[in-house]
Amino acid sequence: MHYEMYMRAALSEASQAAAAGERADGAVAVLDEAMVAHGRAHVRGSGDPTAHAVVGVLREAARRLGRPSLSGITVFCTVEPCIMCVGALLESDADGLVYALADPFQGAAGSLIQLADSDQLPRRLRIVSGILQGEAADLRPDLREGRPAAFPGFARAR
Repeated sequence: MHYEMYMRAALSEASQAAAAGERADGAVAVLDEAMVAHGRAHVRGSGDPTAHAVVGVLREAARRLGRPSLSGITVFCTVEPCIMCVGALLESDADGLVYALADPFQGAAGSLIQLADSDQLPRRLRIVSGILQGEAADLRPDLREGRPAAFPGFARAR
């Protein structure tokens, strides 16, 4: 699998999200070496707190493939997914997760909590991390500098 090529596509989505005033998170879904969907964070623009890059790319992949089961899909995302996004990956039957940058504040694939590969759940994801990490960190200085970003349009609770 061409990990860097797919991650560069996810990074392009993240750059477009940042240019639109969103959190710089992007994702692509790959099936049989072909990109079947791409997406980016769209929380602020949509007013939908679930409009994360991973959720969007899963919705688009299911629509394009015409099926809710995304067995065989690997999702490439620029930042380690949150609990909601890992839950969506597991529920969709996706096979794999490849991410660039760990998120110690919200990451649910091992940094904050491990849901993606837990023996306590009926499904597991194959996980690869650190692909083009430096480029992803350039788009998310909040994570590079060790401080959580506020959700766009929302005040962070204290």
